[in-house]
Amino acid sequence: MEPAAPTARSAATPAAMPPRERYVLSLYVVGTTASSSRAIVNVRSLCEQHLSGRYQLRIVDLSLDPAAASAAQIIAAPTLVKDLPPPARRFIGDMSNGQRILDGLDG
Repeated sequence: MEPAAPTARSAATPAAMPPRERYVLSLYVVGTTASSSRAIVNVRSLCEQHLSGRYQLRIVDLSLDPAAASAAQIIAAPTLVKDLPPPARRFIGDMSNGQRILDGLDG
């Protein structure tokens, strides 16, 4: 029996594969509230599990930098903002629904 001919997928070299995208995220929280703390833990965990080595996460405490809320048009906290890759997305809450966030990051 002869081996199967290579398919285009198996014949592709790593250089031919599209580069994996980098994510630029900002998480806006207010102080050390329970919701803010959960959001930080949840986002960090989600990023490490699914975007390891491909993300930049900036955490902005609006109690220390209230002007950041206006500048970024944040109306509720915690809010996660995906700036890159486009399109921009926003998620509000404690980020406990990881699947919803993952779906939104890719969409």
